Amino acid sequence: MQKTRLDTARIRAARRTIDPVFLDTPLYRCEALEPVLGCAVSLKLETANPVRSFKARGTEVIASRLAESGSRAVVCASAGNLGQALAWSGRGRGLDVTVVASRFATVAKLDRIRALGATLELVDGDHEVARERATVIARREGIRLVEDSLDIETCEGAGTIGLELADSAPSFDAVLVALGGGALATGVGHVLKALTPGVEMICIQPLGAPALTYSWLQRRVVNTDSADTIADGVAGRCPIPAVLDDLLQVADDAVLVREASIIAGMRTLLDHAGLVVEPSAALGVAAVLEDRDRFAGRHVATIVCGSNVDMSAYHRWVGAGHPPEGL
Repeated sequence: MQKTRLDTARIRAARRTIDPVFLDTPLYRCEALEPVLGCAVSLKLETANPVRSFKARGTEVIASRLAESGSRAVVCASAGNLGQALAWSGRGRGLDVTVVASRFATVAKLDRIRALGATLELVDGDHEVARERATVIARREGIRLVEDSLDIETCEGAGTIGLELADSAPSFDAVLVALGGGALATGVGHVLKALTPGVEMICIQPLGAPALTYSWLQRRVVNTDSADTIADGVAGRCPIPAVLDDLLQVADDAVLVREASIIAGMRTLLDHAGLVVEPSAALGVAAVLEDRDRFAGRHVATIVCGSNVDMSAYHRWVGAGHPPEGL
């Protein structure tokens, strides 16, 4: 594997920093999904923790280092899950946490950020606007700006999931990873390529938010003017060049899936695995639903990366009829 910004030894060391409540999340073969998807499926449940997403694996590393250095304040932009994770990690270490988010973000995520004691600032616009505002606050206040996927701790924290998968990876043919800013994909991908290079690493992104997938396919940064998807956790428009460089080294493929497939994936996880997930967490299942022939007879693992979803929206999506024809 070509060199990335990540380091496997640092990822192993991160496990000693991360609160054990976020480590060794359930990984199991879900046989009930197999008749529906036509392949063996293992689920890695990154929802079984206090913030119901994988993000705290990275924020635990960041908050620990800030506390050790005597820093008392930190700010980030978030679609919701990173903000919750940073608020949780910062609260336990006495940090003042500010989260900037779009006022159109999922209400349940915003409410949880407030409940965890963070200062929440809302902006008109999408996540990219929130990123710009967080940068302004960090410069004005002279505090640490956490930039998801750019800050190596967010990638290497996520990489600890790869260590856990690698223990079982000889039985996997492919690992399906949601692609947003890239921390999860580059972290997990780095470890898999270092430890189990025969496993296919496939990234999945919504067709309505394709910037990093287009960038991977064209091997250059491709920005988009808008992002239109229910999968708010992966709805970025402006990929980070350094993250793309890493992704090019560790991803075997990057694919786009339709909104109907994401909804069908959420419904499939509810009906056959008993899991309520946010749209981003259903991307792996959506990819199998769209291309059953590719995965037929194989054993795939998919990371169920978050379950922070507005329940009224969830019921509208998942409760509305049956999956579209062909899914």
